[in-house]
Amino acid sequence: MLPRSRAREVALQLLFQYDLNPAVPRPVMEAFAHDRLNNAEMEALSLGLYDGVVARRAQIDEQLSAAAENWRLPRMTVVDRNVLRLGVYELLYSDTPAPAAINEAIELARRFGSKDSPGFVNGVLDKVKSKKDVTAPSPT
Repeated sequence: MLPRSRAREVALQLLFQYDLNPAVPRPVMEAFAHDRLNNAEMEALSLGLYDGVVARRAQIDEQLSAAAENWRLPRMTVVDRNVLRLGVYELLYSDTPAPAAINEAIELARRFGSKDSPGFVNGVLDKVKSKKDVTAPSPT
């Protein structure tokens, strides 16, 4: 597994933990990332993704609610919901190319979700990307 993919995997695990127990102290999260990655650059990437999603969770959840027709966030599995949050964060708030962000999210869904998770994640993130493409200012 590529180091950046592994960093995303750890970020997903941190988000899963935060979703179920937001009171976990920061040093515990940092120790978790360190133990799994043991690479300062990848730890920083993982914690940066985690922090970015947590900081923008309300805006990300709005995007997900709009894109996931007939699915309320609490009805989604914890894995799918957090894979989607990570994917939306990368699509809207990072410099990760959209195809890479979507592909990475699909791979996380394939690895940690159900058999239907990859298709669900792909569909929702594609809608978020399409909306972003429509609302993005055109270069002039």
